[in-house]
Amino acid sequence: MTVSTFAASSMPPAFPERAAWGTASSLRAWQQQALEAYFGADGGTGPRDFLAVATPGAGKTTFALRLARELLDRRVVVGVTVVCPTEHLKRQWAEAAGRVGIRIDPEFQNAQGRVGKDFHGIAVTYATVAARPALHRNRTEARKTLVIFDEVHHAGDGLSWGDAVREAFEPATRRLCLSGTPFRTDVNPIPFVQYEEGSDGIRRSRADYTYGYGPALADGVVRPVLFMAYAGEMRWRTRAGEELTATLGEPLTQDQMSQAWRAALDPKGDWIRQVLVAADKRLTELRRAIPDAGGLVIATDHESARAYAAMLRAVTGQGATVVLSDDPTASKKIKQFAGTDERWMVAVRMVSEGVDIPRLCVGVYATSTSTPLFFAQAIGRFVRARKRGETASVFLPSVPTLMGHAAEMEAERDHVLDKPLREDGLDDDLLAEANRRRDNPDAVGEEFSFETVEASATFDRVLYDGGEFGMQATPGSAEEEEFLGIPGLLEPEQVSALLRKRQADQLRARRKNKTGDPRADGADDRTTAEDLHALRKELNGLVGAWNHRTGQPHGVIHAELRRVCGGPAIAQASAEDIRRRIAKIREWAARRRS
Repeated sequence: MTVSTFAASSMPPAFPERAAWGTASSLRAWQQQALEAYFGADGGTGPRDFLAVATPGAGKTTFALRLARELLDRRVVVGVTVVCPTEHLKRQWAEAAGRVGIRIDPEFQNAQGRVGKDFHGIAVTYATVAARPALHRNRTEARKTLVIFDEVHHAGDGLSWGDAVREAFEPATRRLCLSGTPFRTDVNPIPFVQYEEGSDGIRRSRADYTYGYGPALADGVVRPVLFMAYAGEMRWRTRAGEELTATLGEPLTQDQMSQAWRAALDPKGDWIRQVLVAADKRLTELRRAIPDAGGLVIATDHESARAYAAMLRAVTGQGATVVLSDDPTASKKIKQFAGTDERWMVAVRMVSEGVDIPRLCVGVYATSTSTPLFFAQAIGRFVRARKRGETASVFLPSVPTLMGHAAEMEAERDHVLDKPLREDGLDDDLLAEANRRRDNPDAVGEEFSFETVEASATFDRVLYDGGEFGMQATPGSAEEEEFLGIPGLLEPEQVSALLRKRQADQLRARRKNKTGDPRADGADDRTTAEDLHALRKELNGLVGAWNHRTGQPHGVIHAELRRVCGGPAIAQASAEDIRRRIAKIREWAARRRS
């Protein structure tokens, strides 16, 4: 029996109204393919373990619940357990399951012991399982159970959690592992995930089905994301009374970058206010085409979150929903915001994984957390497409680490064992720190050792599809407005074309201002920044051509050039780094022609 028999069956309203364009109306193309991969593996009952990796916003919950419904209907299993990272996600899973006729109890506590007779199963957190693994093992042994691990990489959070998950669910009849970001820095194997040794002797996780951001973008399942980067001048005073100055967006030492970044996010300075003004302008533009488009500010701590909300009220004349990590009504607030057309929500970094607010189209990355895992999860809140042509915009500081993550958004990673810790900078300890309760500044005593004196923003550039567009402009200028005013409904290739045009117009205007001659190319007056900009533009053009020739996503090509040629991500790369990559991709093209 193939999946096509049941893919055409009637689907409840909880499921997508449309698939990737040109496919069946009930399931998206990747969901149908994943179900075929699952049920085609052994003649219709499915394998015991299955890992599906799909980019945030692609519809993993829909796929998992469709699979669960099939297994229940075929009596392969009679119960379902969903294990997820947060309390809010338990309720989100239960609501979605209820709409397809699967009754899940999201309020189950270990003290209950048994599941109510009215339920097919429960939704619990990884922490709840770790607290009493033997209890959950007894439950799993008592009935044929499908266990769904949402964001399964959390099951590897320390040996104790991994051991608890293995003990609790080893007897499960079926185990479905889901992840949008299946990579970790530690070398603790993720339970029930298969690893294969490569030719280099390194073991890597093996997914049974993968649907990355690049294919999802091509299918129209996710939105293209424009990263609006802002630089600026920062001045701060140390505990010793020394005043220091740095420019965000220029080469800095690690300490300088950390402190300049902190000054930028400080509500006492103007940088964050100017960025919030720009983000709200962008939101206004998007709401011309997407009337209910919403914005999310991801803050570092409670004090900053409240201050940002006050700024947004001053800018918009409307209040912002504030979601704090210790607020017992957080889930209710998130749900209410998702169902309204209110403009802004401010959250203390907790809205980073799995939270489903499809109308979010504008984000402000106002946190100092820089791990690729957290960044990918945070950006995942903005990529879910509801109709063809929607775009998302994320505002962030011009910090090399973040610029690198944005430039390589399409690169896919697996969990790698047998390698030095933090080789890729994927620091799960920092991720855990980012998601814990944040009441105070980042470290005890820091509130006395640092005082922001001045912080002002400058529009730096737009990062999109591995390319960079635009040059520095002052907030409120016509040059900034050109990029903030990009229409909200565009196909990905239209976004690229419009960005190239805006960039060309900006360069032409600047050269005219320098020489007074509209035909002048400005070659004699080009600054180092313009030289670097020209090199980046040349490299991005070559990467675009290679993409058309090979079908590889832009981010993957950039990542491979970086691996072969060395050096940092393109946002941090020197002119010489970029020249080497240009030479290498030309070498690839010459070899392919011959």
